[in-house]
Amino acid sequence: MNTPSQDPPLTTDRAELLARLAQPRTYDLAVVGGGATGLGVALDAAARGFSVVLVESHDFAKGTSSRATKLVHGGVRYLAQGNIALVREALHERTTLLHNAPHLAQPLAFVMPSYKLWETPFYGVGLKMYDALAGQAGLGATEFLGRMDTLRCLPTVRAEGLKGGVKYWDGQFDDARLALALARTAAQRGALLVNYCPARGLLHEGGKLVGLVCEDAETGRRFDLRARAVVNATGVWVDELRQQDGQALGRPVRPMVAPSQGVHIVVDREFLPSDHALLVPKTADGRVLFAVPWLGKLILGTTDSPRQDLAREPLAFKEEVDFILNESAKYLRRAPLPEDVRSIWVGLRPLVKPQDDEGGNTKAISREHTVLASASGLVTVTGGKWTTYRAMAEDVLKKCFDEGLLPARAAGVTQRLPLAGAPLEPPRRRMCDAQGLHSYGLDAAAVLQLPGADQWLAEGLSEAMVRFAARHEYARTVEDMLARRSRLLFLDARLAARLAPRVAAILQEELGRDPQLAAFQALAQQYQHLPA
Repeated sequence: MNTPSQDPPLTTDRAELLARLAQPRTYDLAVVGGGATGLGVALDAAARGFSVVLVESHDFAKGTSSRATKLVHGGVRYLAQGNIALVREALHERTTLLHNAPHLAQPLAFVMPSYKLWETPFYGVGLKMYDALAGQAGLGATEFLGRMDTLRCLPTVRAEGLKGGVKYWDGQFDDARLALALARTAAQRGALLVNYCPARGLLHEGGKLVGLVCEDAETGRRFDLRARAVVNATGVWVDELRQQDGQALGRPVRPMVAPSQGVHIVVDREFLPSDHALLVPKTADGRVLFAVPWLGKLILGTTDSPRQDLAREPLAFKEEVDFILNESAKYLRRAPLPEDVRSIWVGLRPLVKPQDDEGGNTKAISREHTVLASASGLVTVTGGKWTTYRAMAEDVLKKCFDEGLLPARAAGVTQRLPLAGAPLEPPRRRMCDAQGLHSYGLDAAAVLQLPGADQWLAEGLSEAMVRFAARHEYARTVEDMLARRSRLLFLDARLAARLAPRVAAILQEELGRDPQLAAFQALAQQYQHLPA
């Protein structure tokens, strides 16, 4: 069994990373895409002893992987759909994730309030099945609650007509910081990971894929990367690389992704001052509604709307925001109003399109992942969800073996592999508490040794954390710091905007480059305003 290490964190000096990128060599595996899936693949391959390079066009977890509902779950609604295999796999992976990153993922209790007499036994039986599928991997037994117990768990839930409720357990996590932990753990295992380095083209020889061309977005310098296997893990954007591959071979490629967007609204915890999450299993249009305590705030969501464009910063539709606020008003004694919103953000889901479907009803599309290989050998993976990132990575490596791109090596090496910073015991503070040093795990000691450790910019954000992000967490811009190393943009966009100039000054001092303050201020404006 692997045990956590207190070795000093590796440097992520940009010049050093680019110097390594320029060295002529043939990697075993090149990964395009630095979200949950790509980082999981890079870590799995590096942990098995393969040489790995990963390039990401923007920042790690810039897209979908930082915009989840922050839940590590087996998928209660997938159980209702009868997808037992997906639920069982996800429950297994939930346990693995909570074990490997206890500083970033912990159990969370959910309560489903009942306003009709049949709801408690109906949903309770289903959740008992959820417990049974989890088996020894369960986080706590499902409980049938009376009216007063439900109000104790959810003190601001609408009391009128409340009959009782059902309490069950799942997990929650910090998605962007988990992505960073994957990147840093892969780097500890020898992988080379470079953000802000988009793949500009693929290298083919004799009809076979032999590598890719990438470009440093900061200098425009290009690099040819040769690899025995190339993995396309670019999420909702996988079809772009597939089209390039198809054009090189003169073969048409049919799109495989039907993008769907999920909107999340963040308000203060006073609207639900509890360490329990609220789940409404079926709203007016059949969707699920969550109210989840996270890092000192409350996340309300989410939606599931087809989206044809693939914007890096997608905007919410007015009807989505109205849906979340209107449905919240049905279940919370005091309903959040538009002026109560601290931040609003949107994630795109890479749902795999059935061959006979045009993507008109994304709620009906399976959340399972797909791995396929082209005639040239390009391995593409998309679909799935954060909880199963590790299982997806194993499937990708198996596809590389089956296609003869890499020699087979035993799986399971990441099953008990603590991620960067993982402590021996879970921290006392949880993900539903305000941001703080607890999310750094063992790395908190290294943060405290940096200048500015006692200079707090806001609750949960010190000058030393900004320096640590620049030196050890690949941060290049104010957005990198305030959106993903700290989660302040997602929690309180106005506060993030106020702190941005000071963060920019520290990054300028650390990196000696423009940290793009103006671009962040514009983005923070977007996160503050609801669509009219």
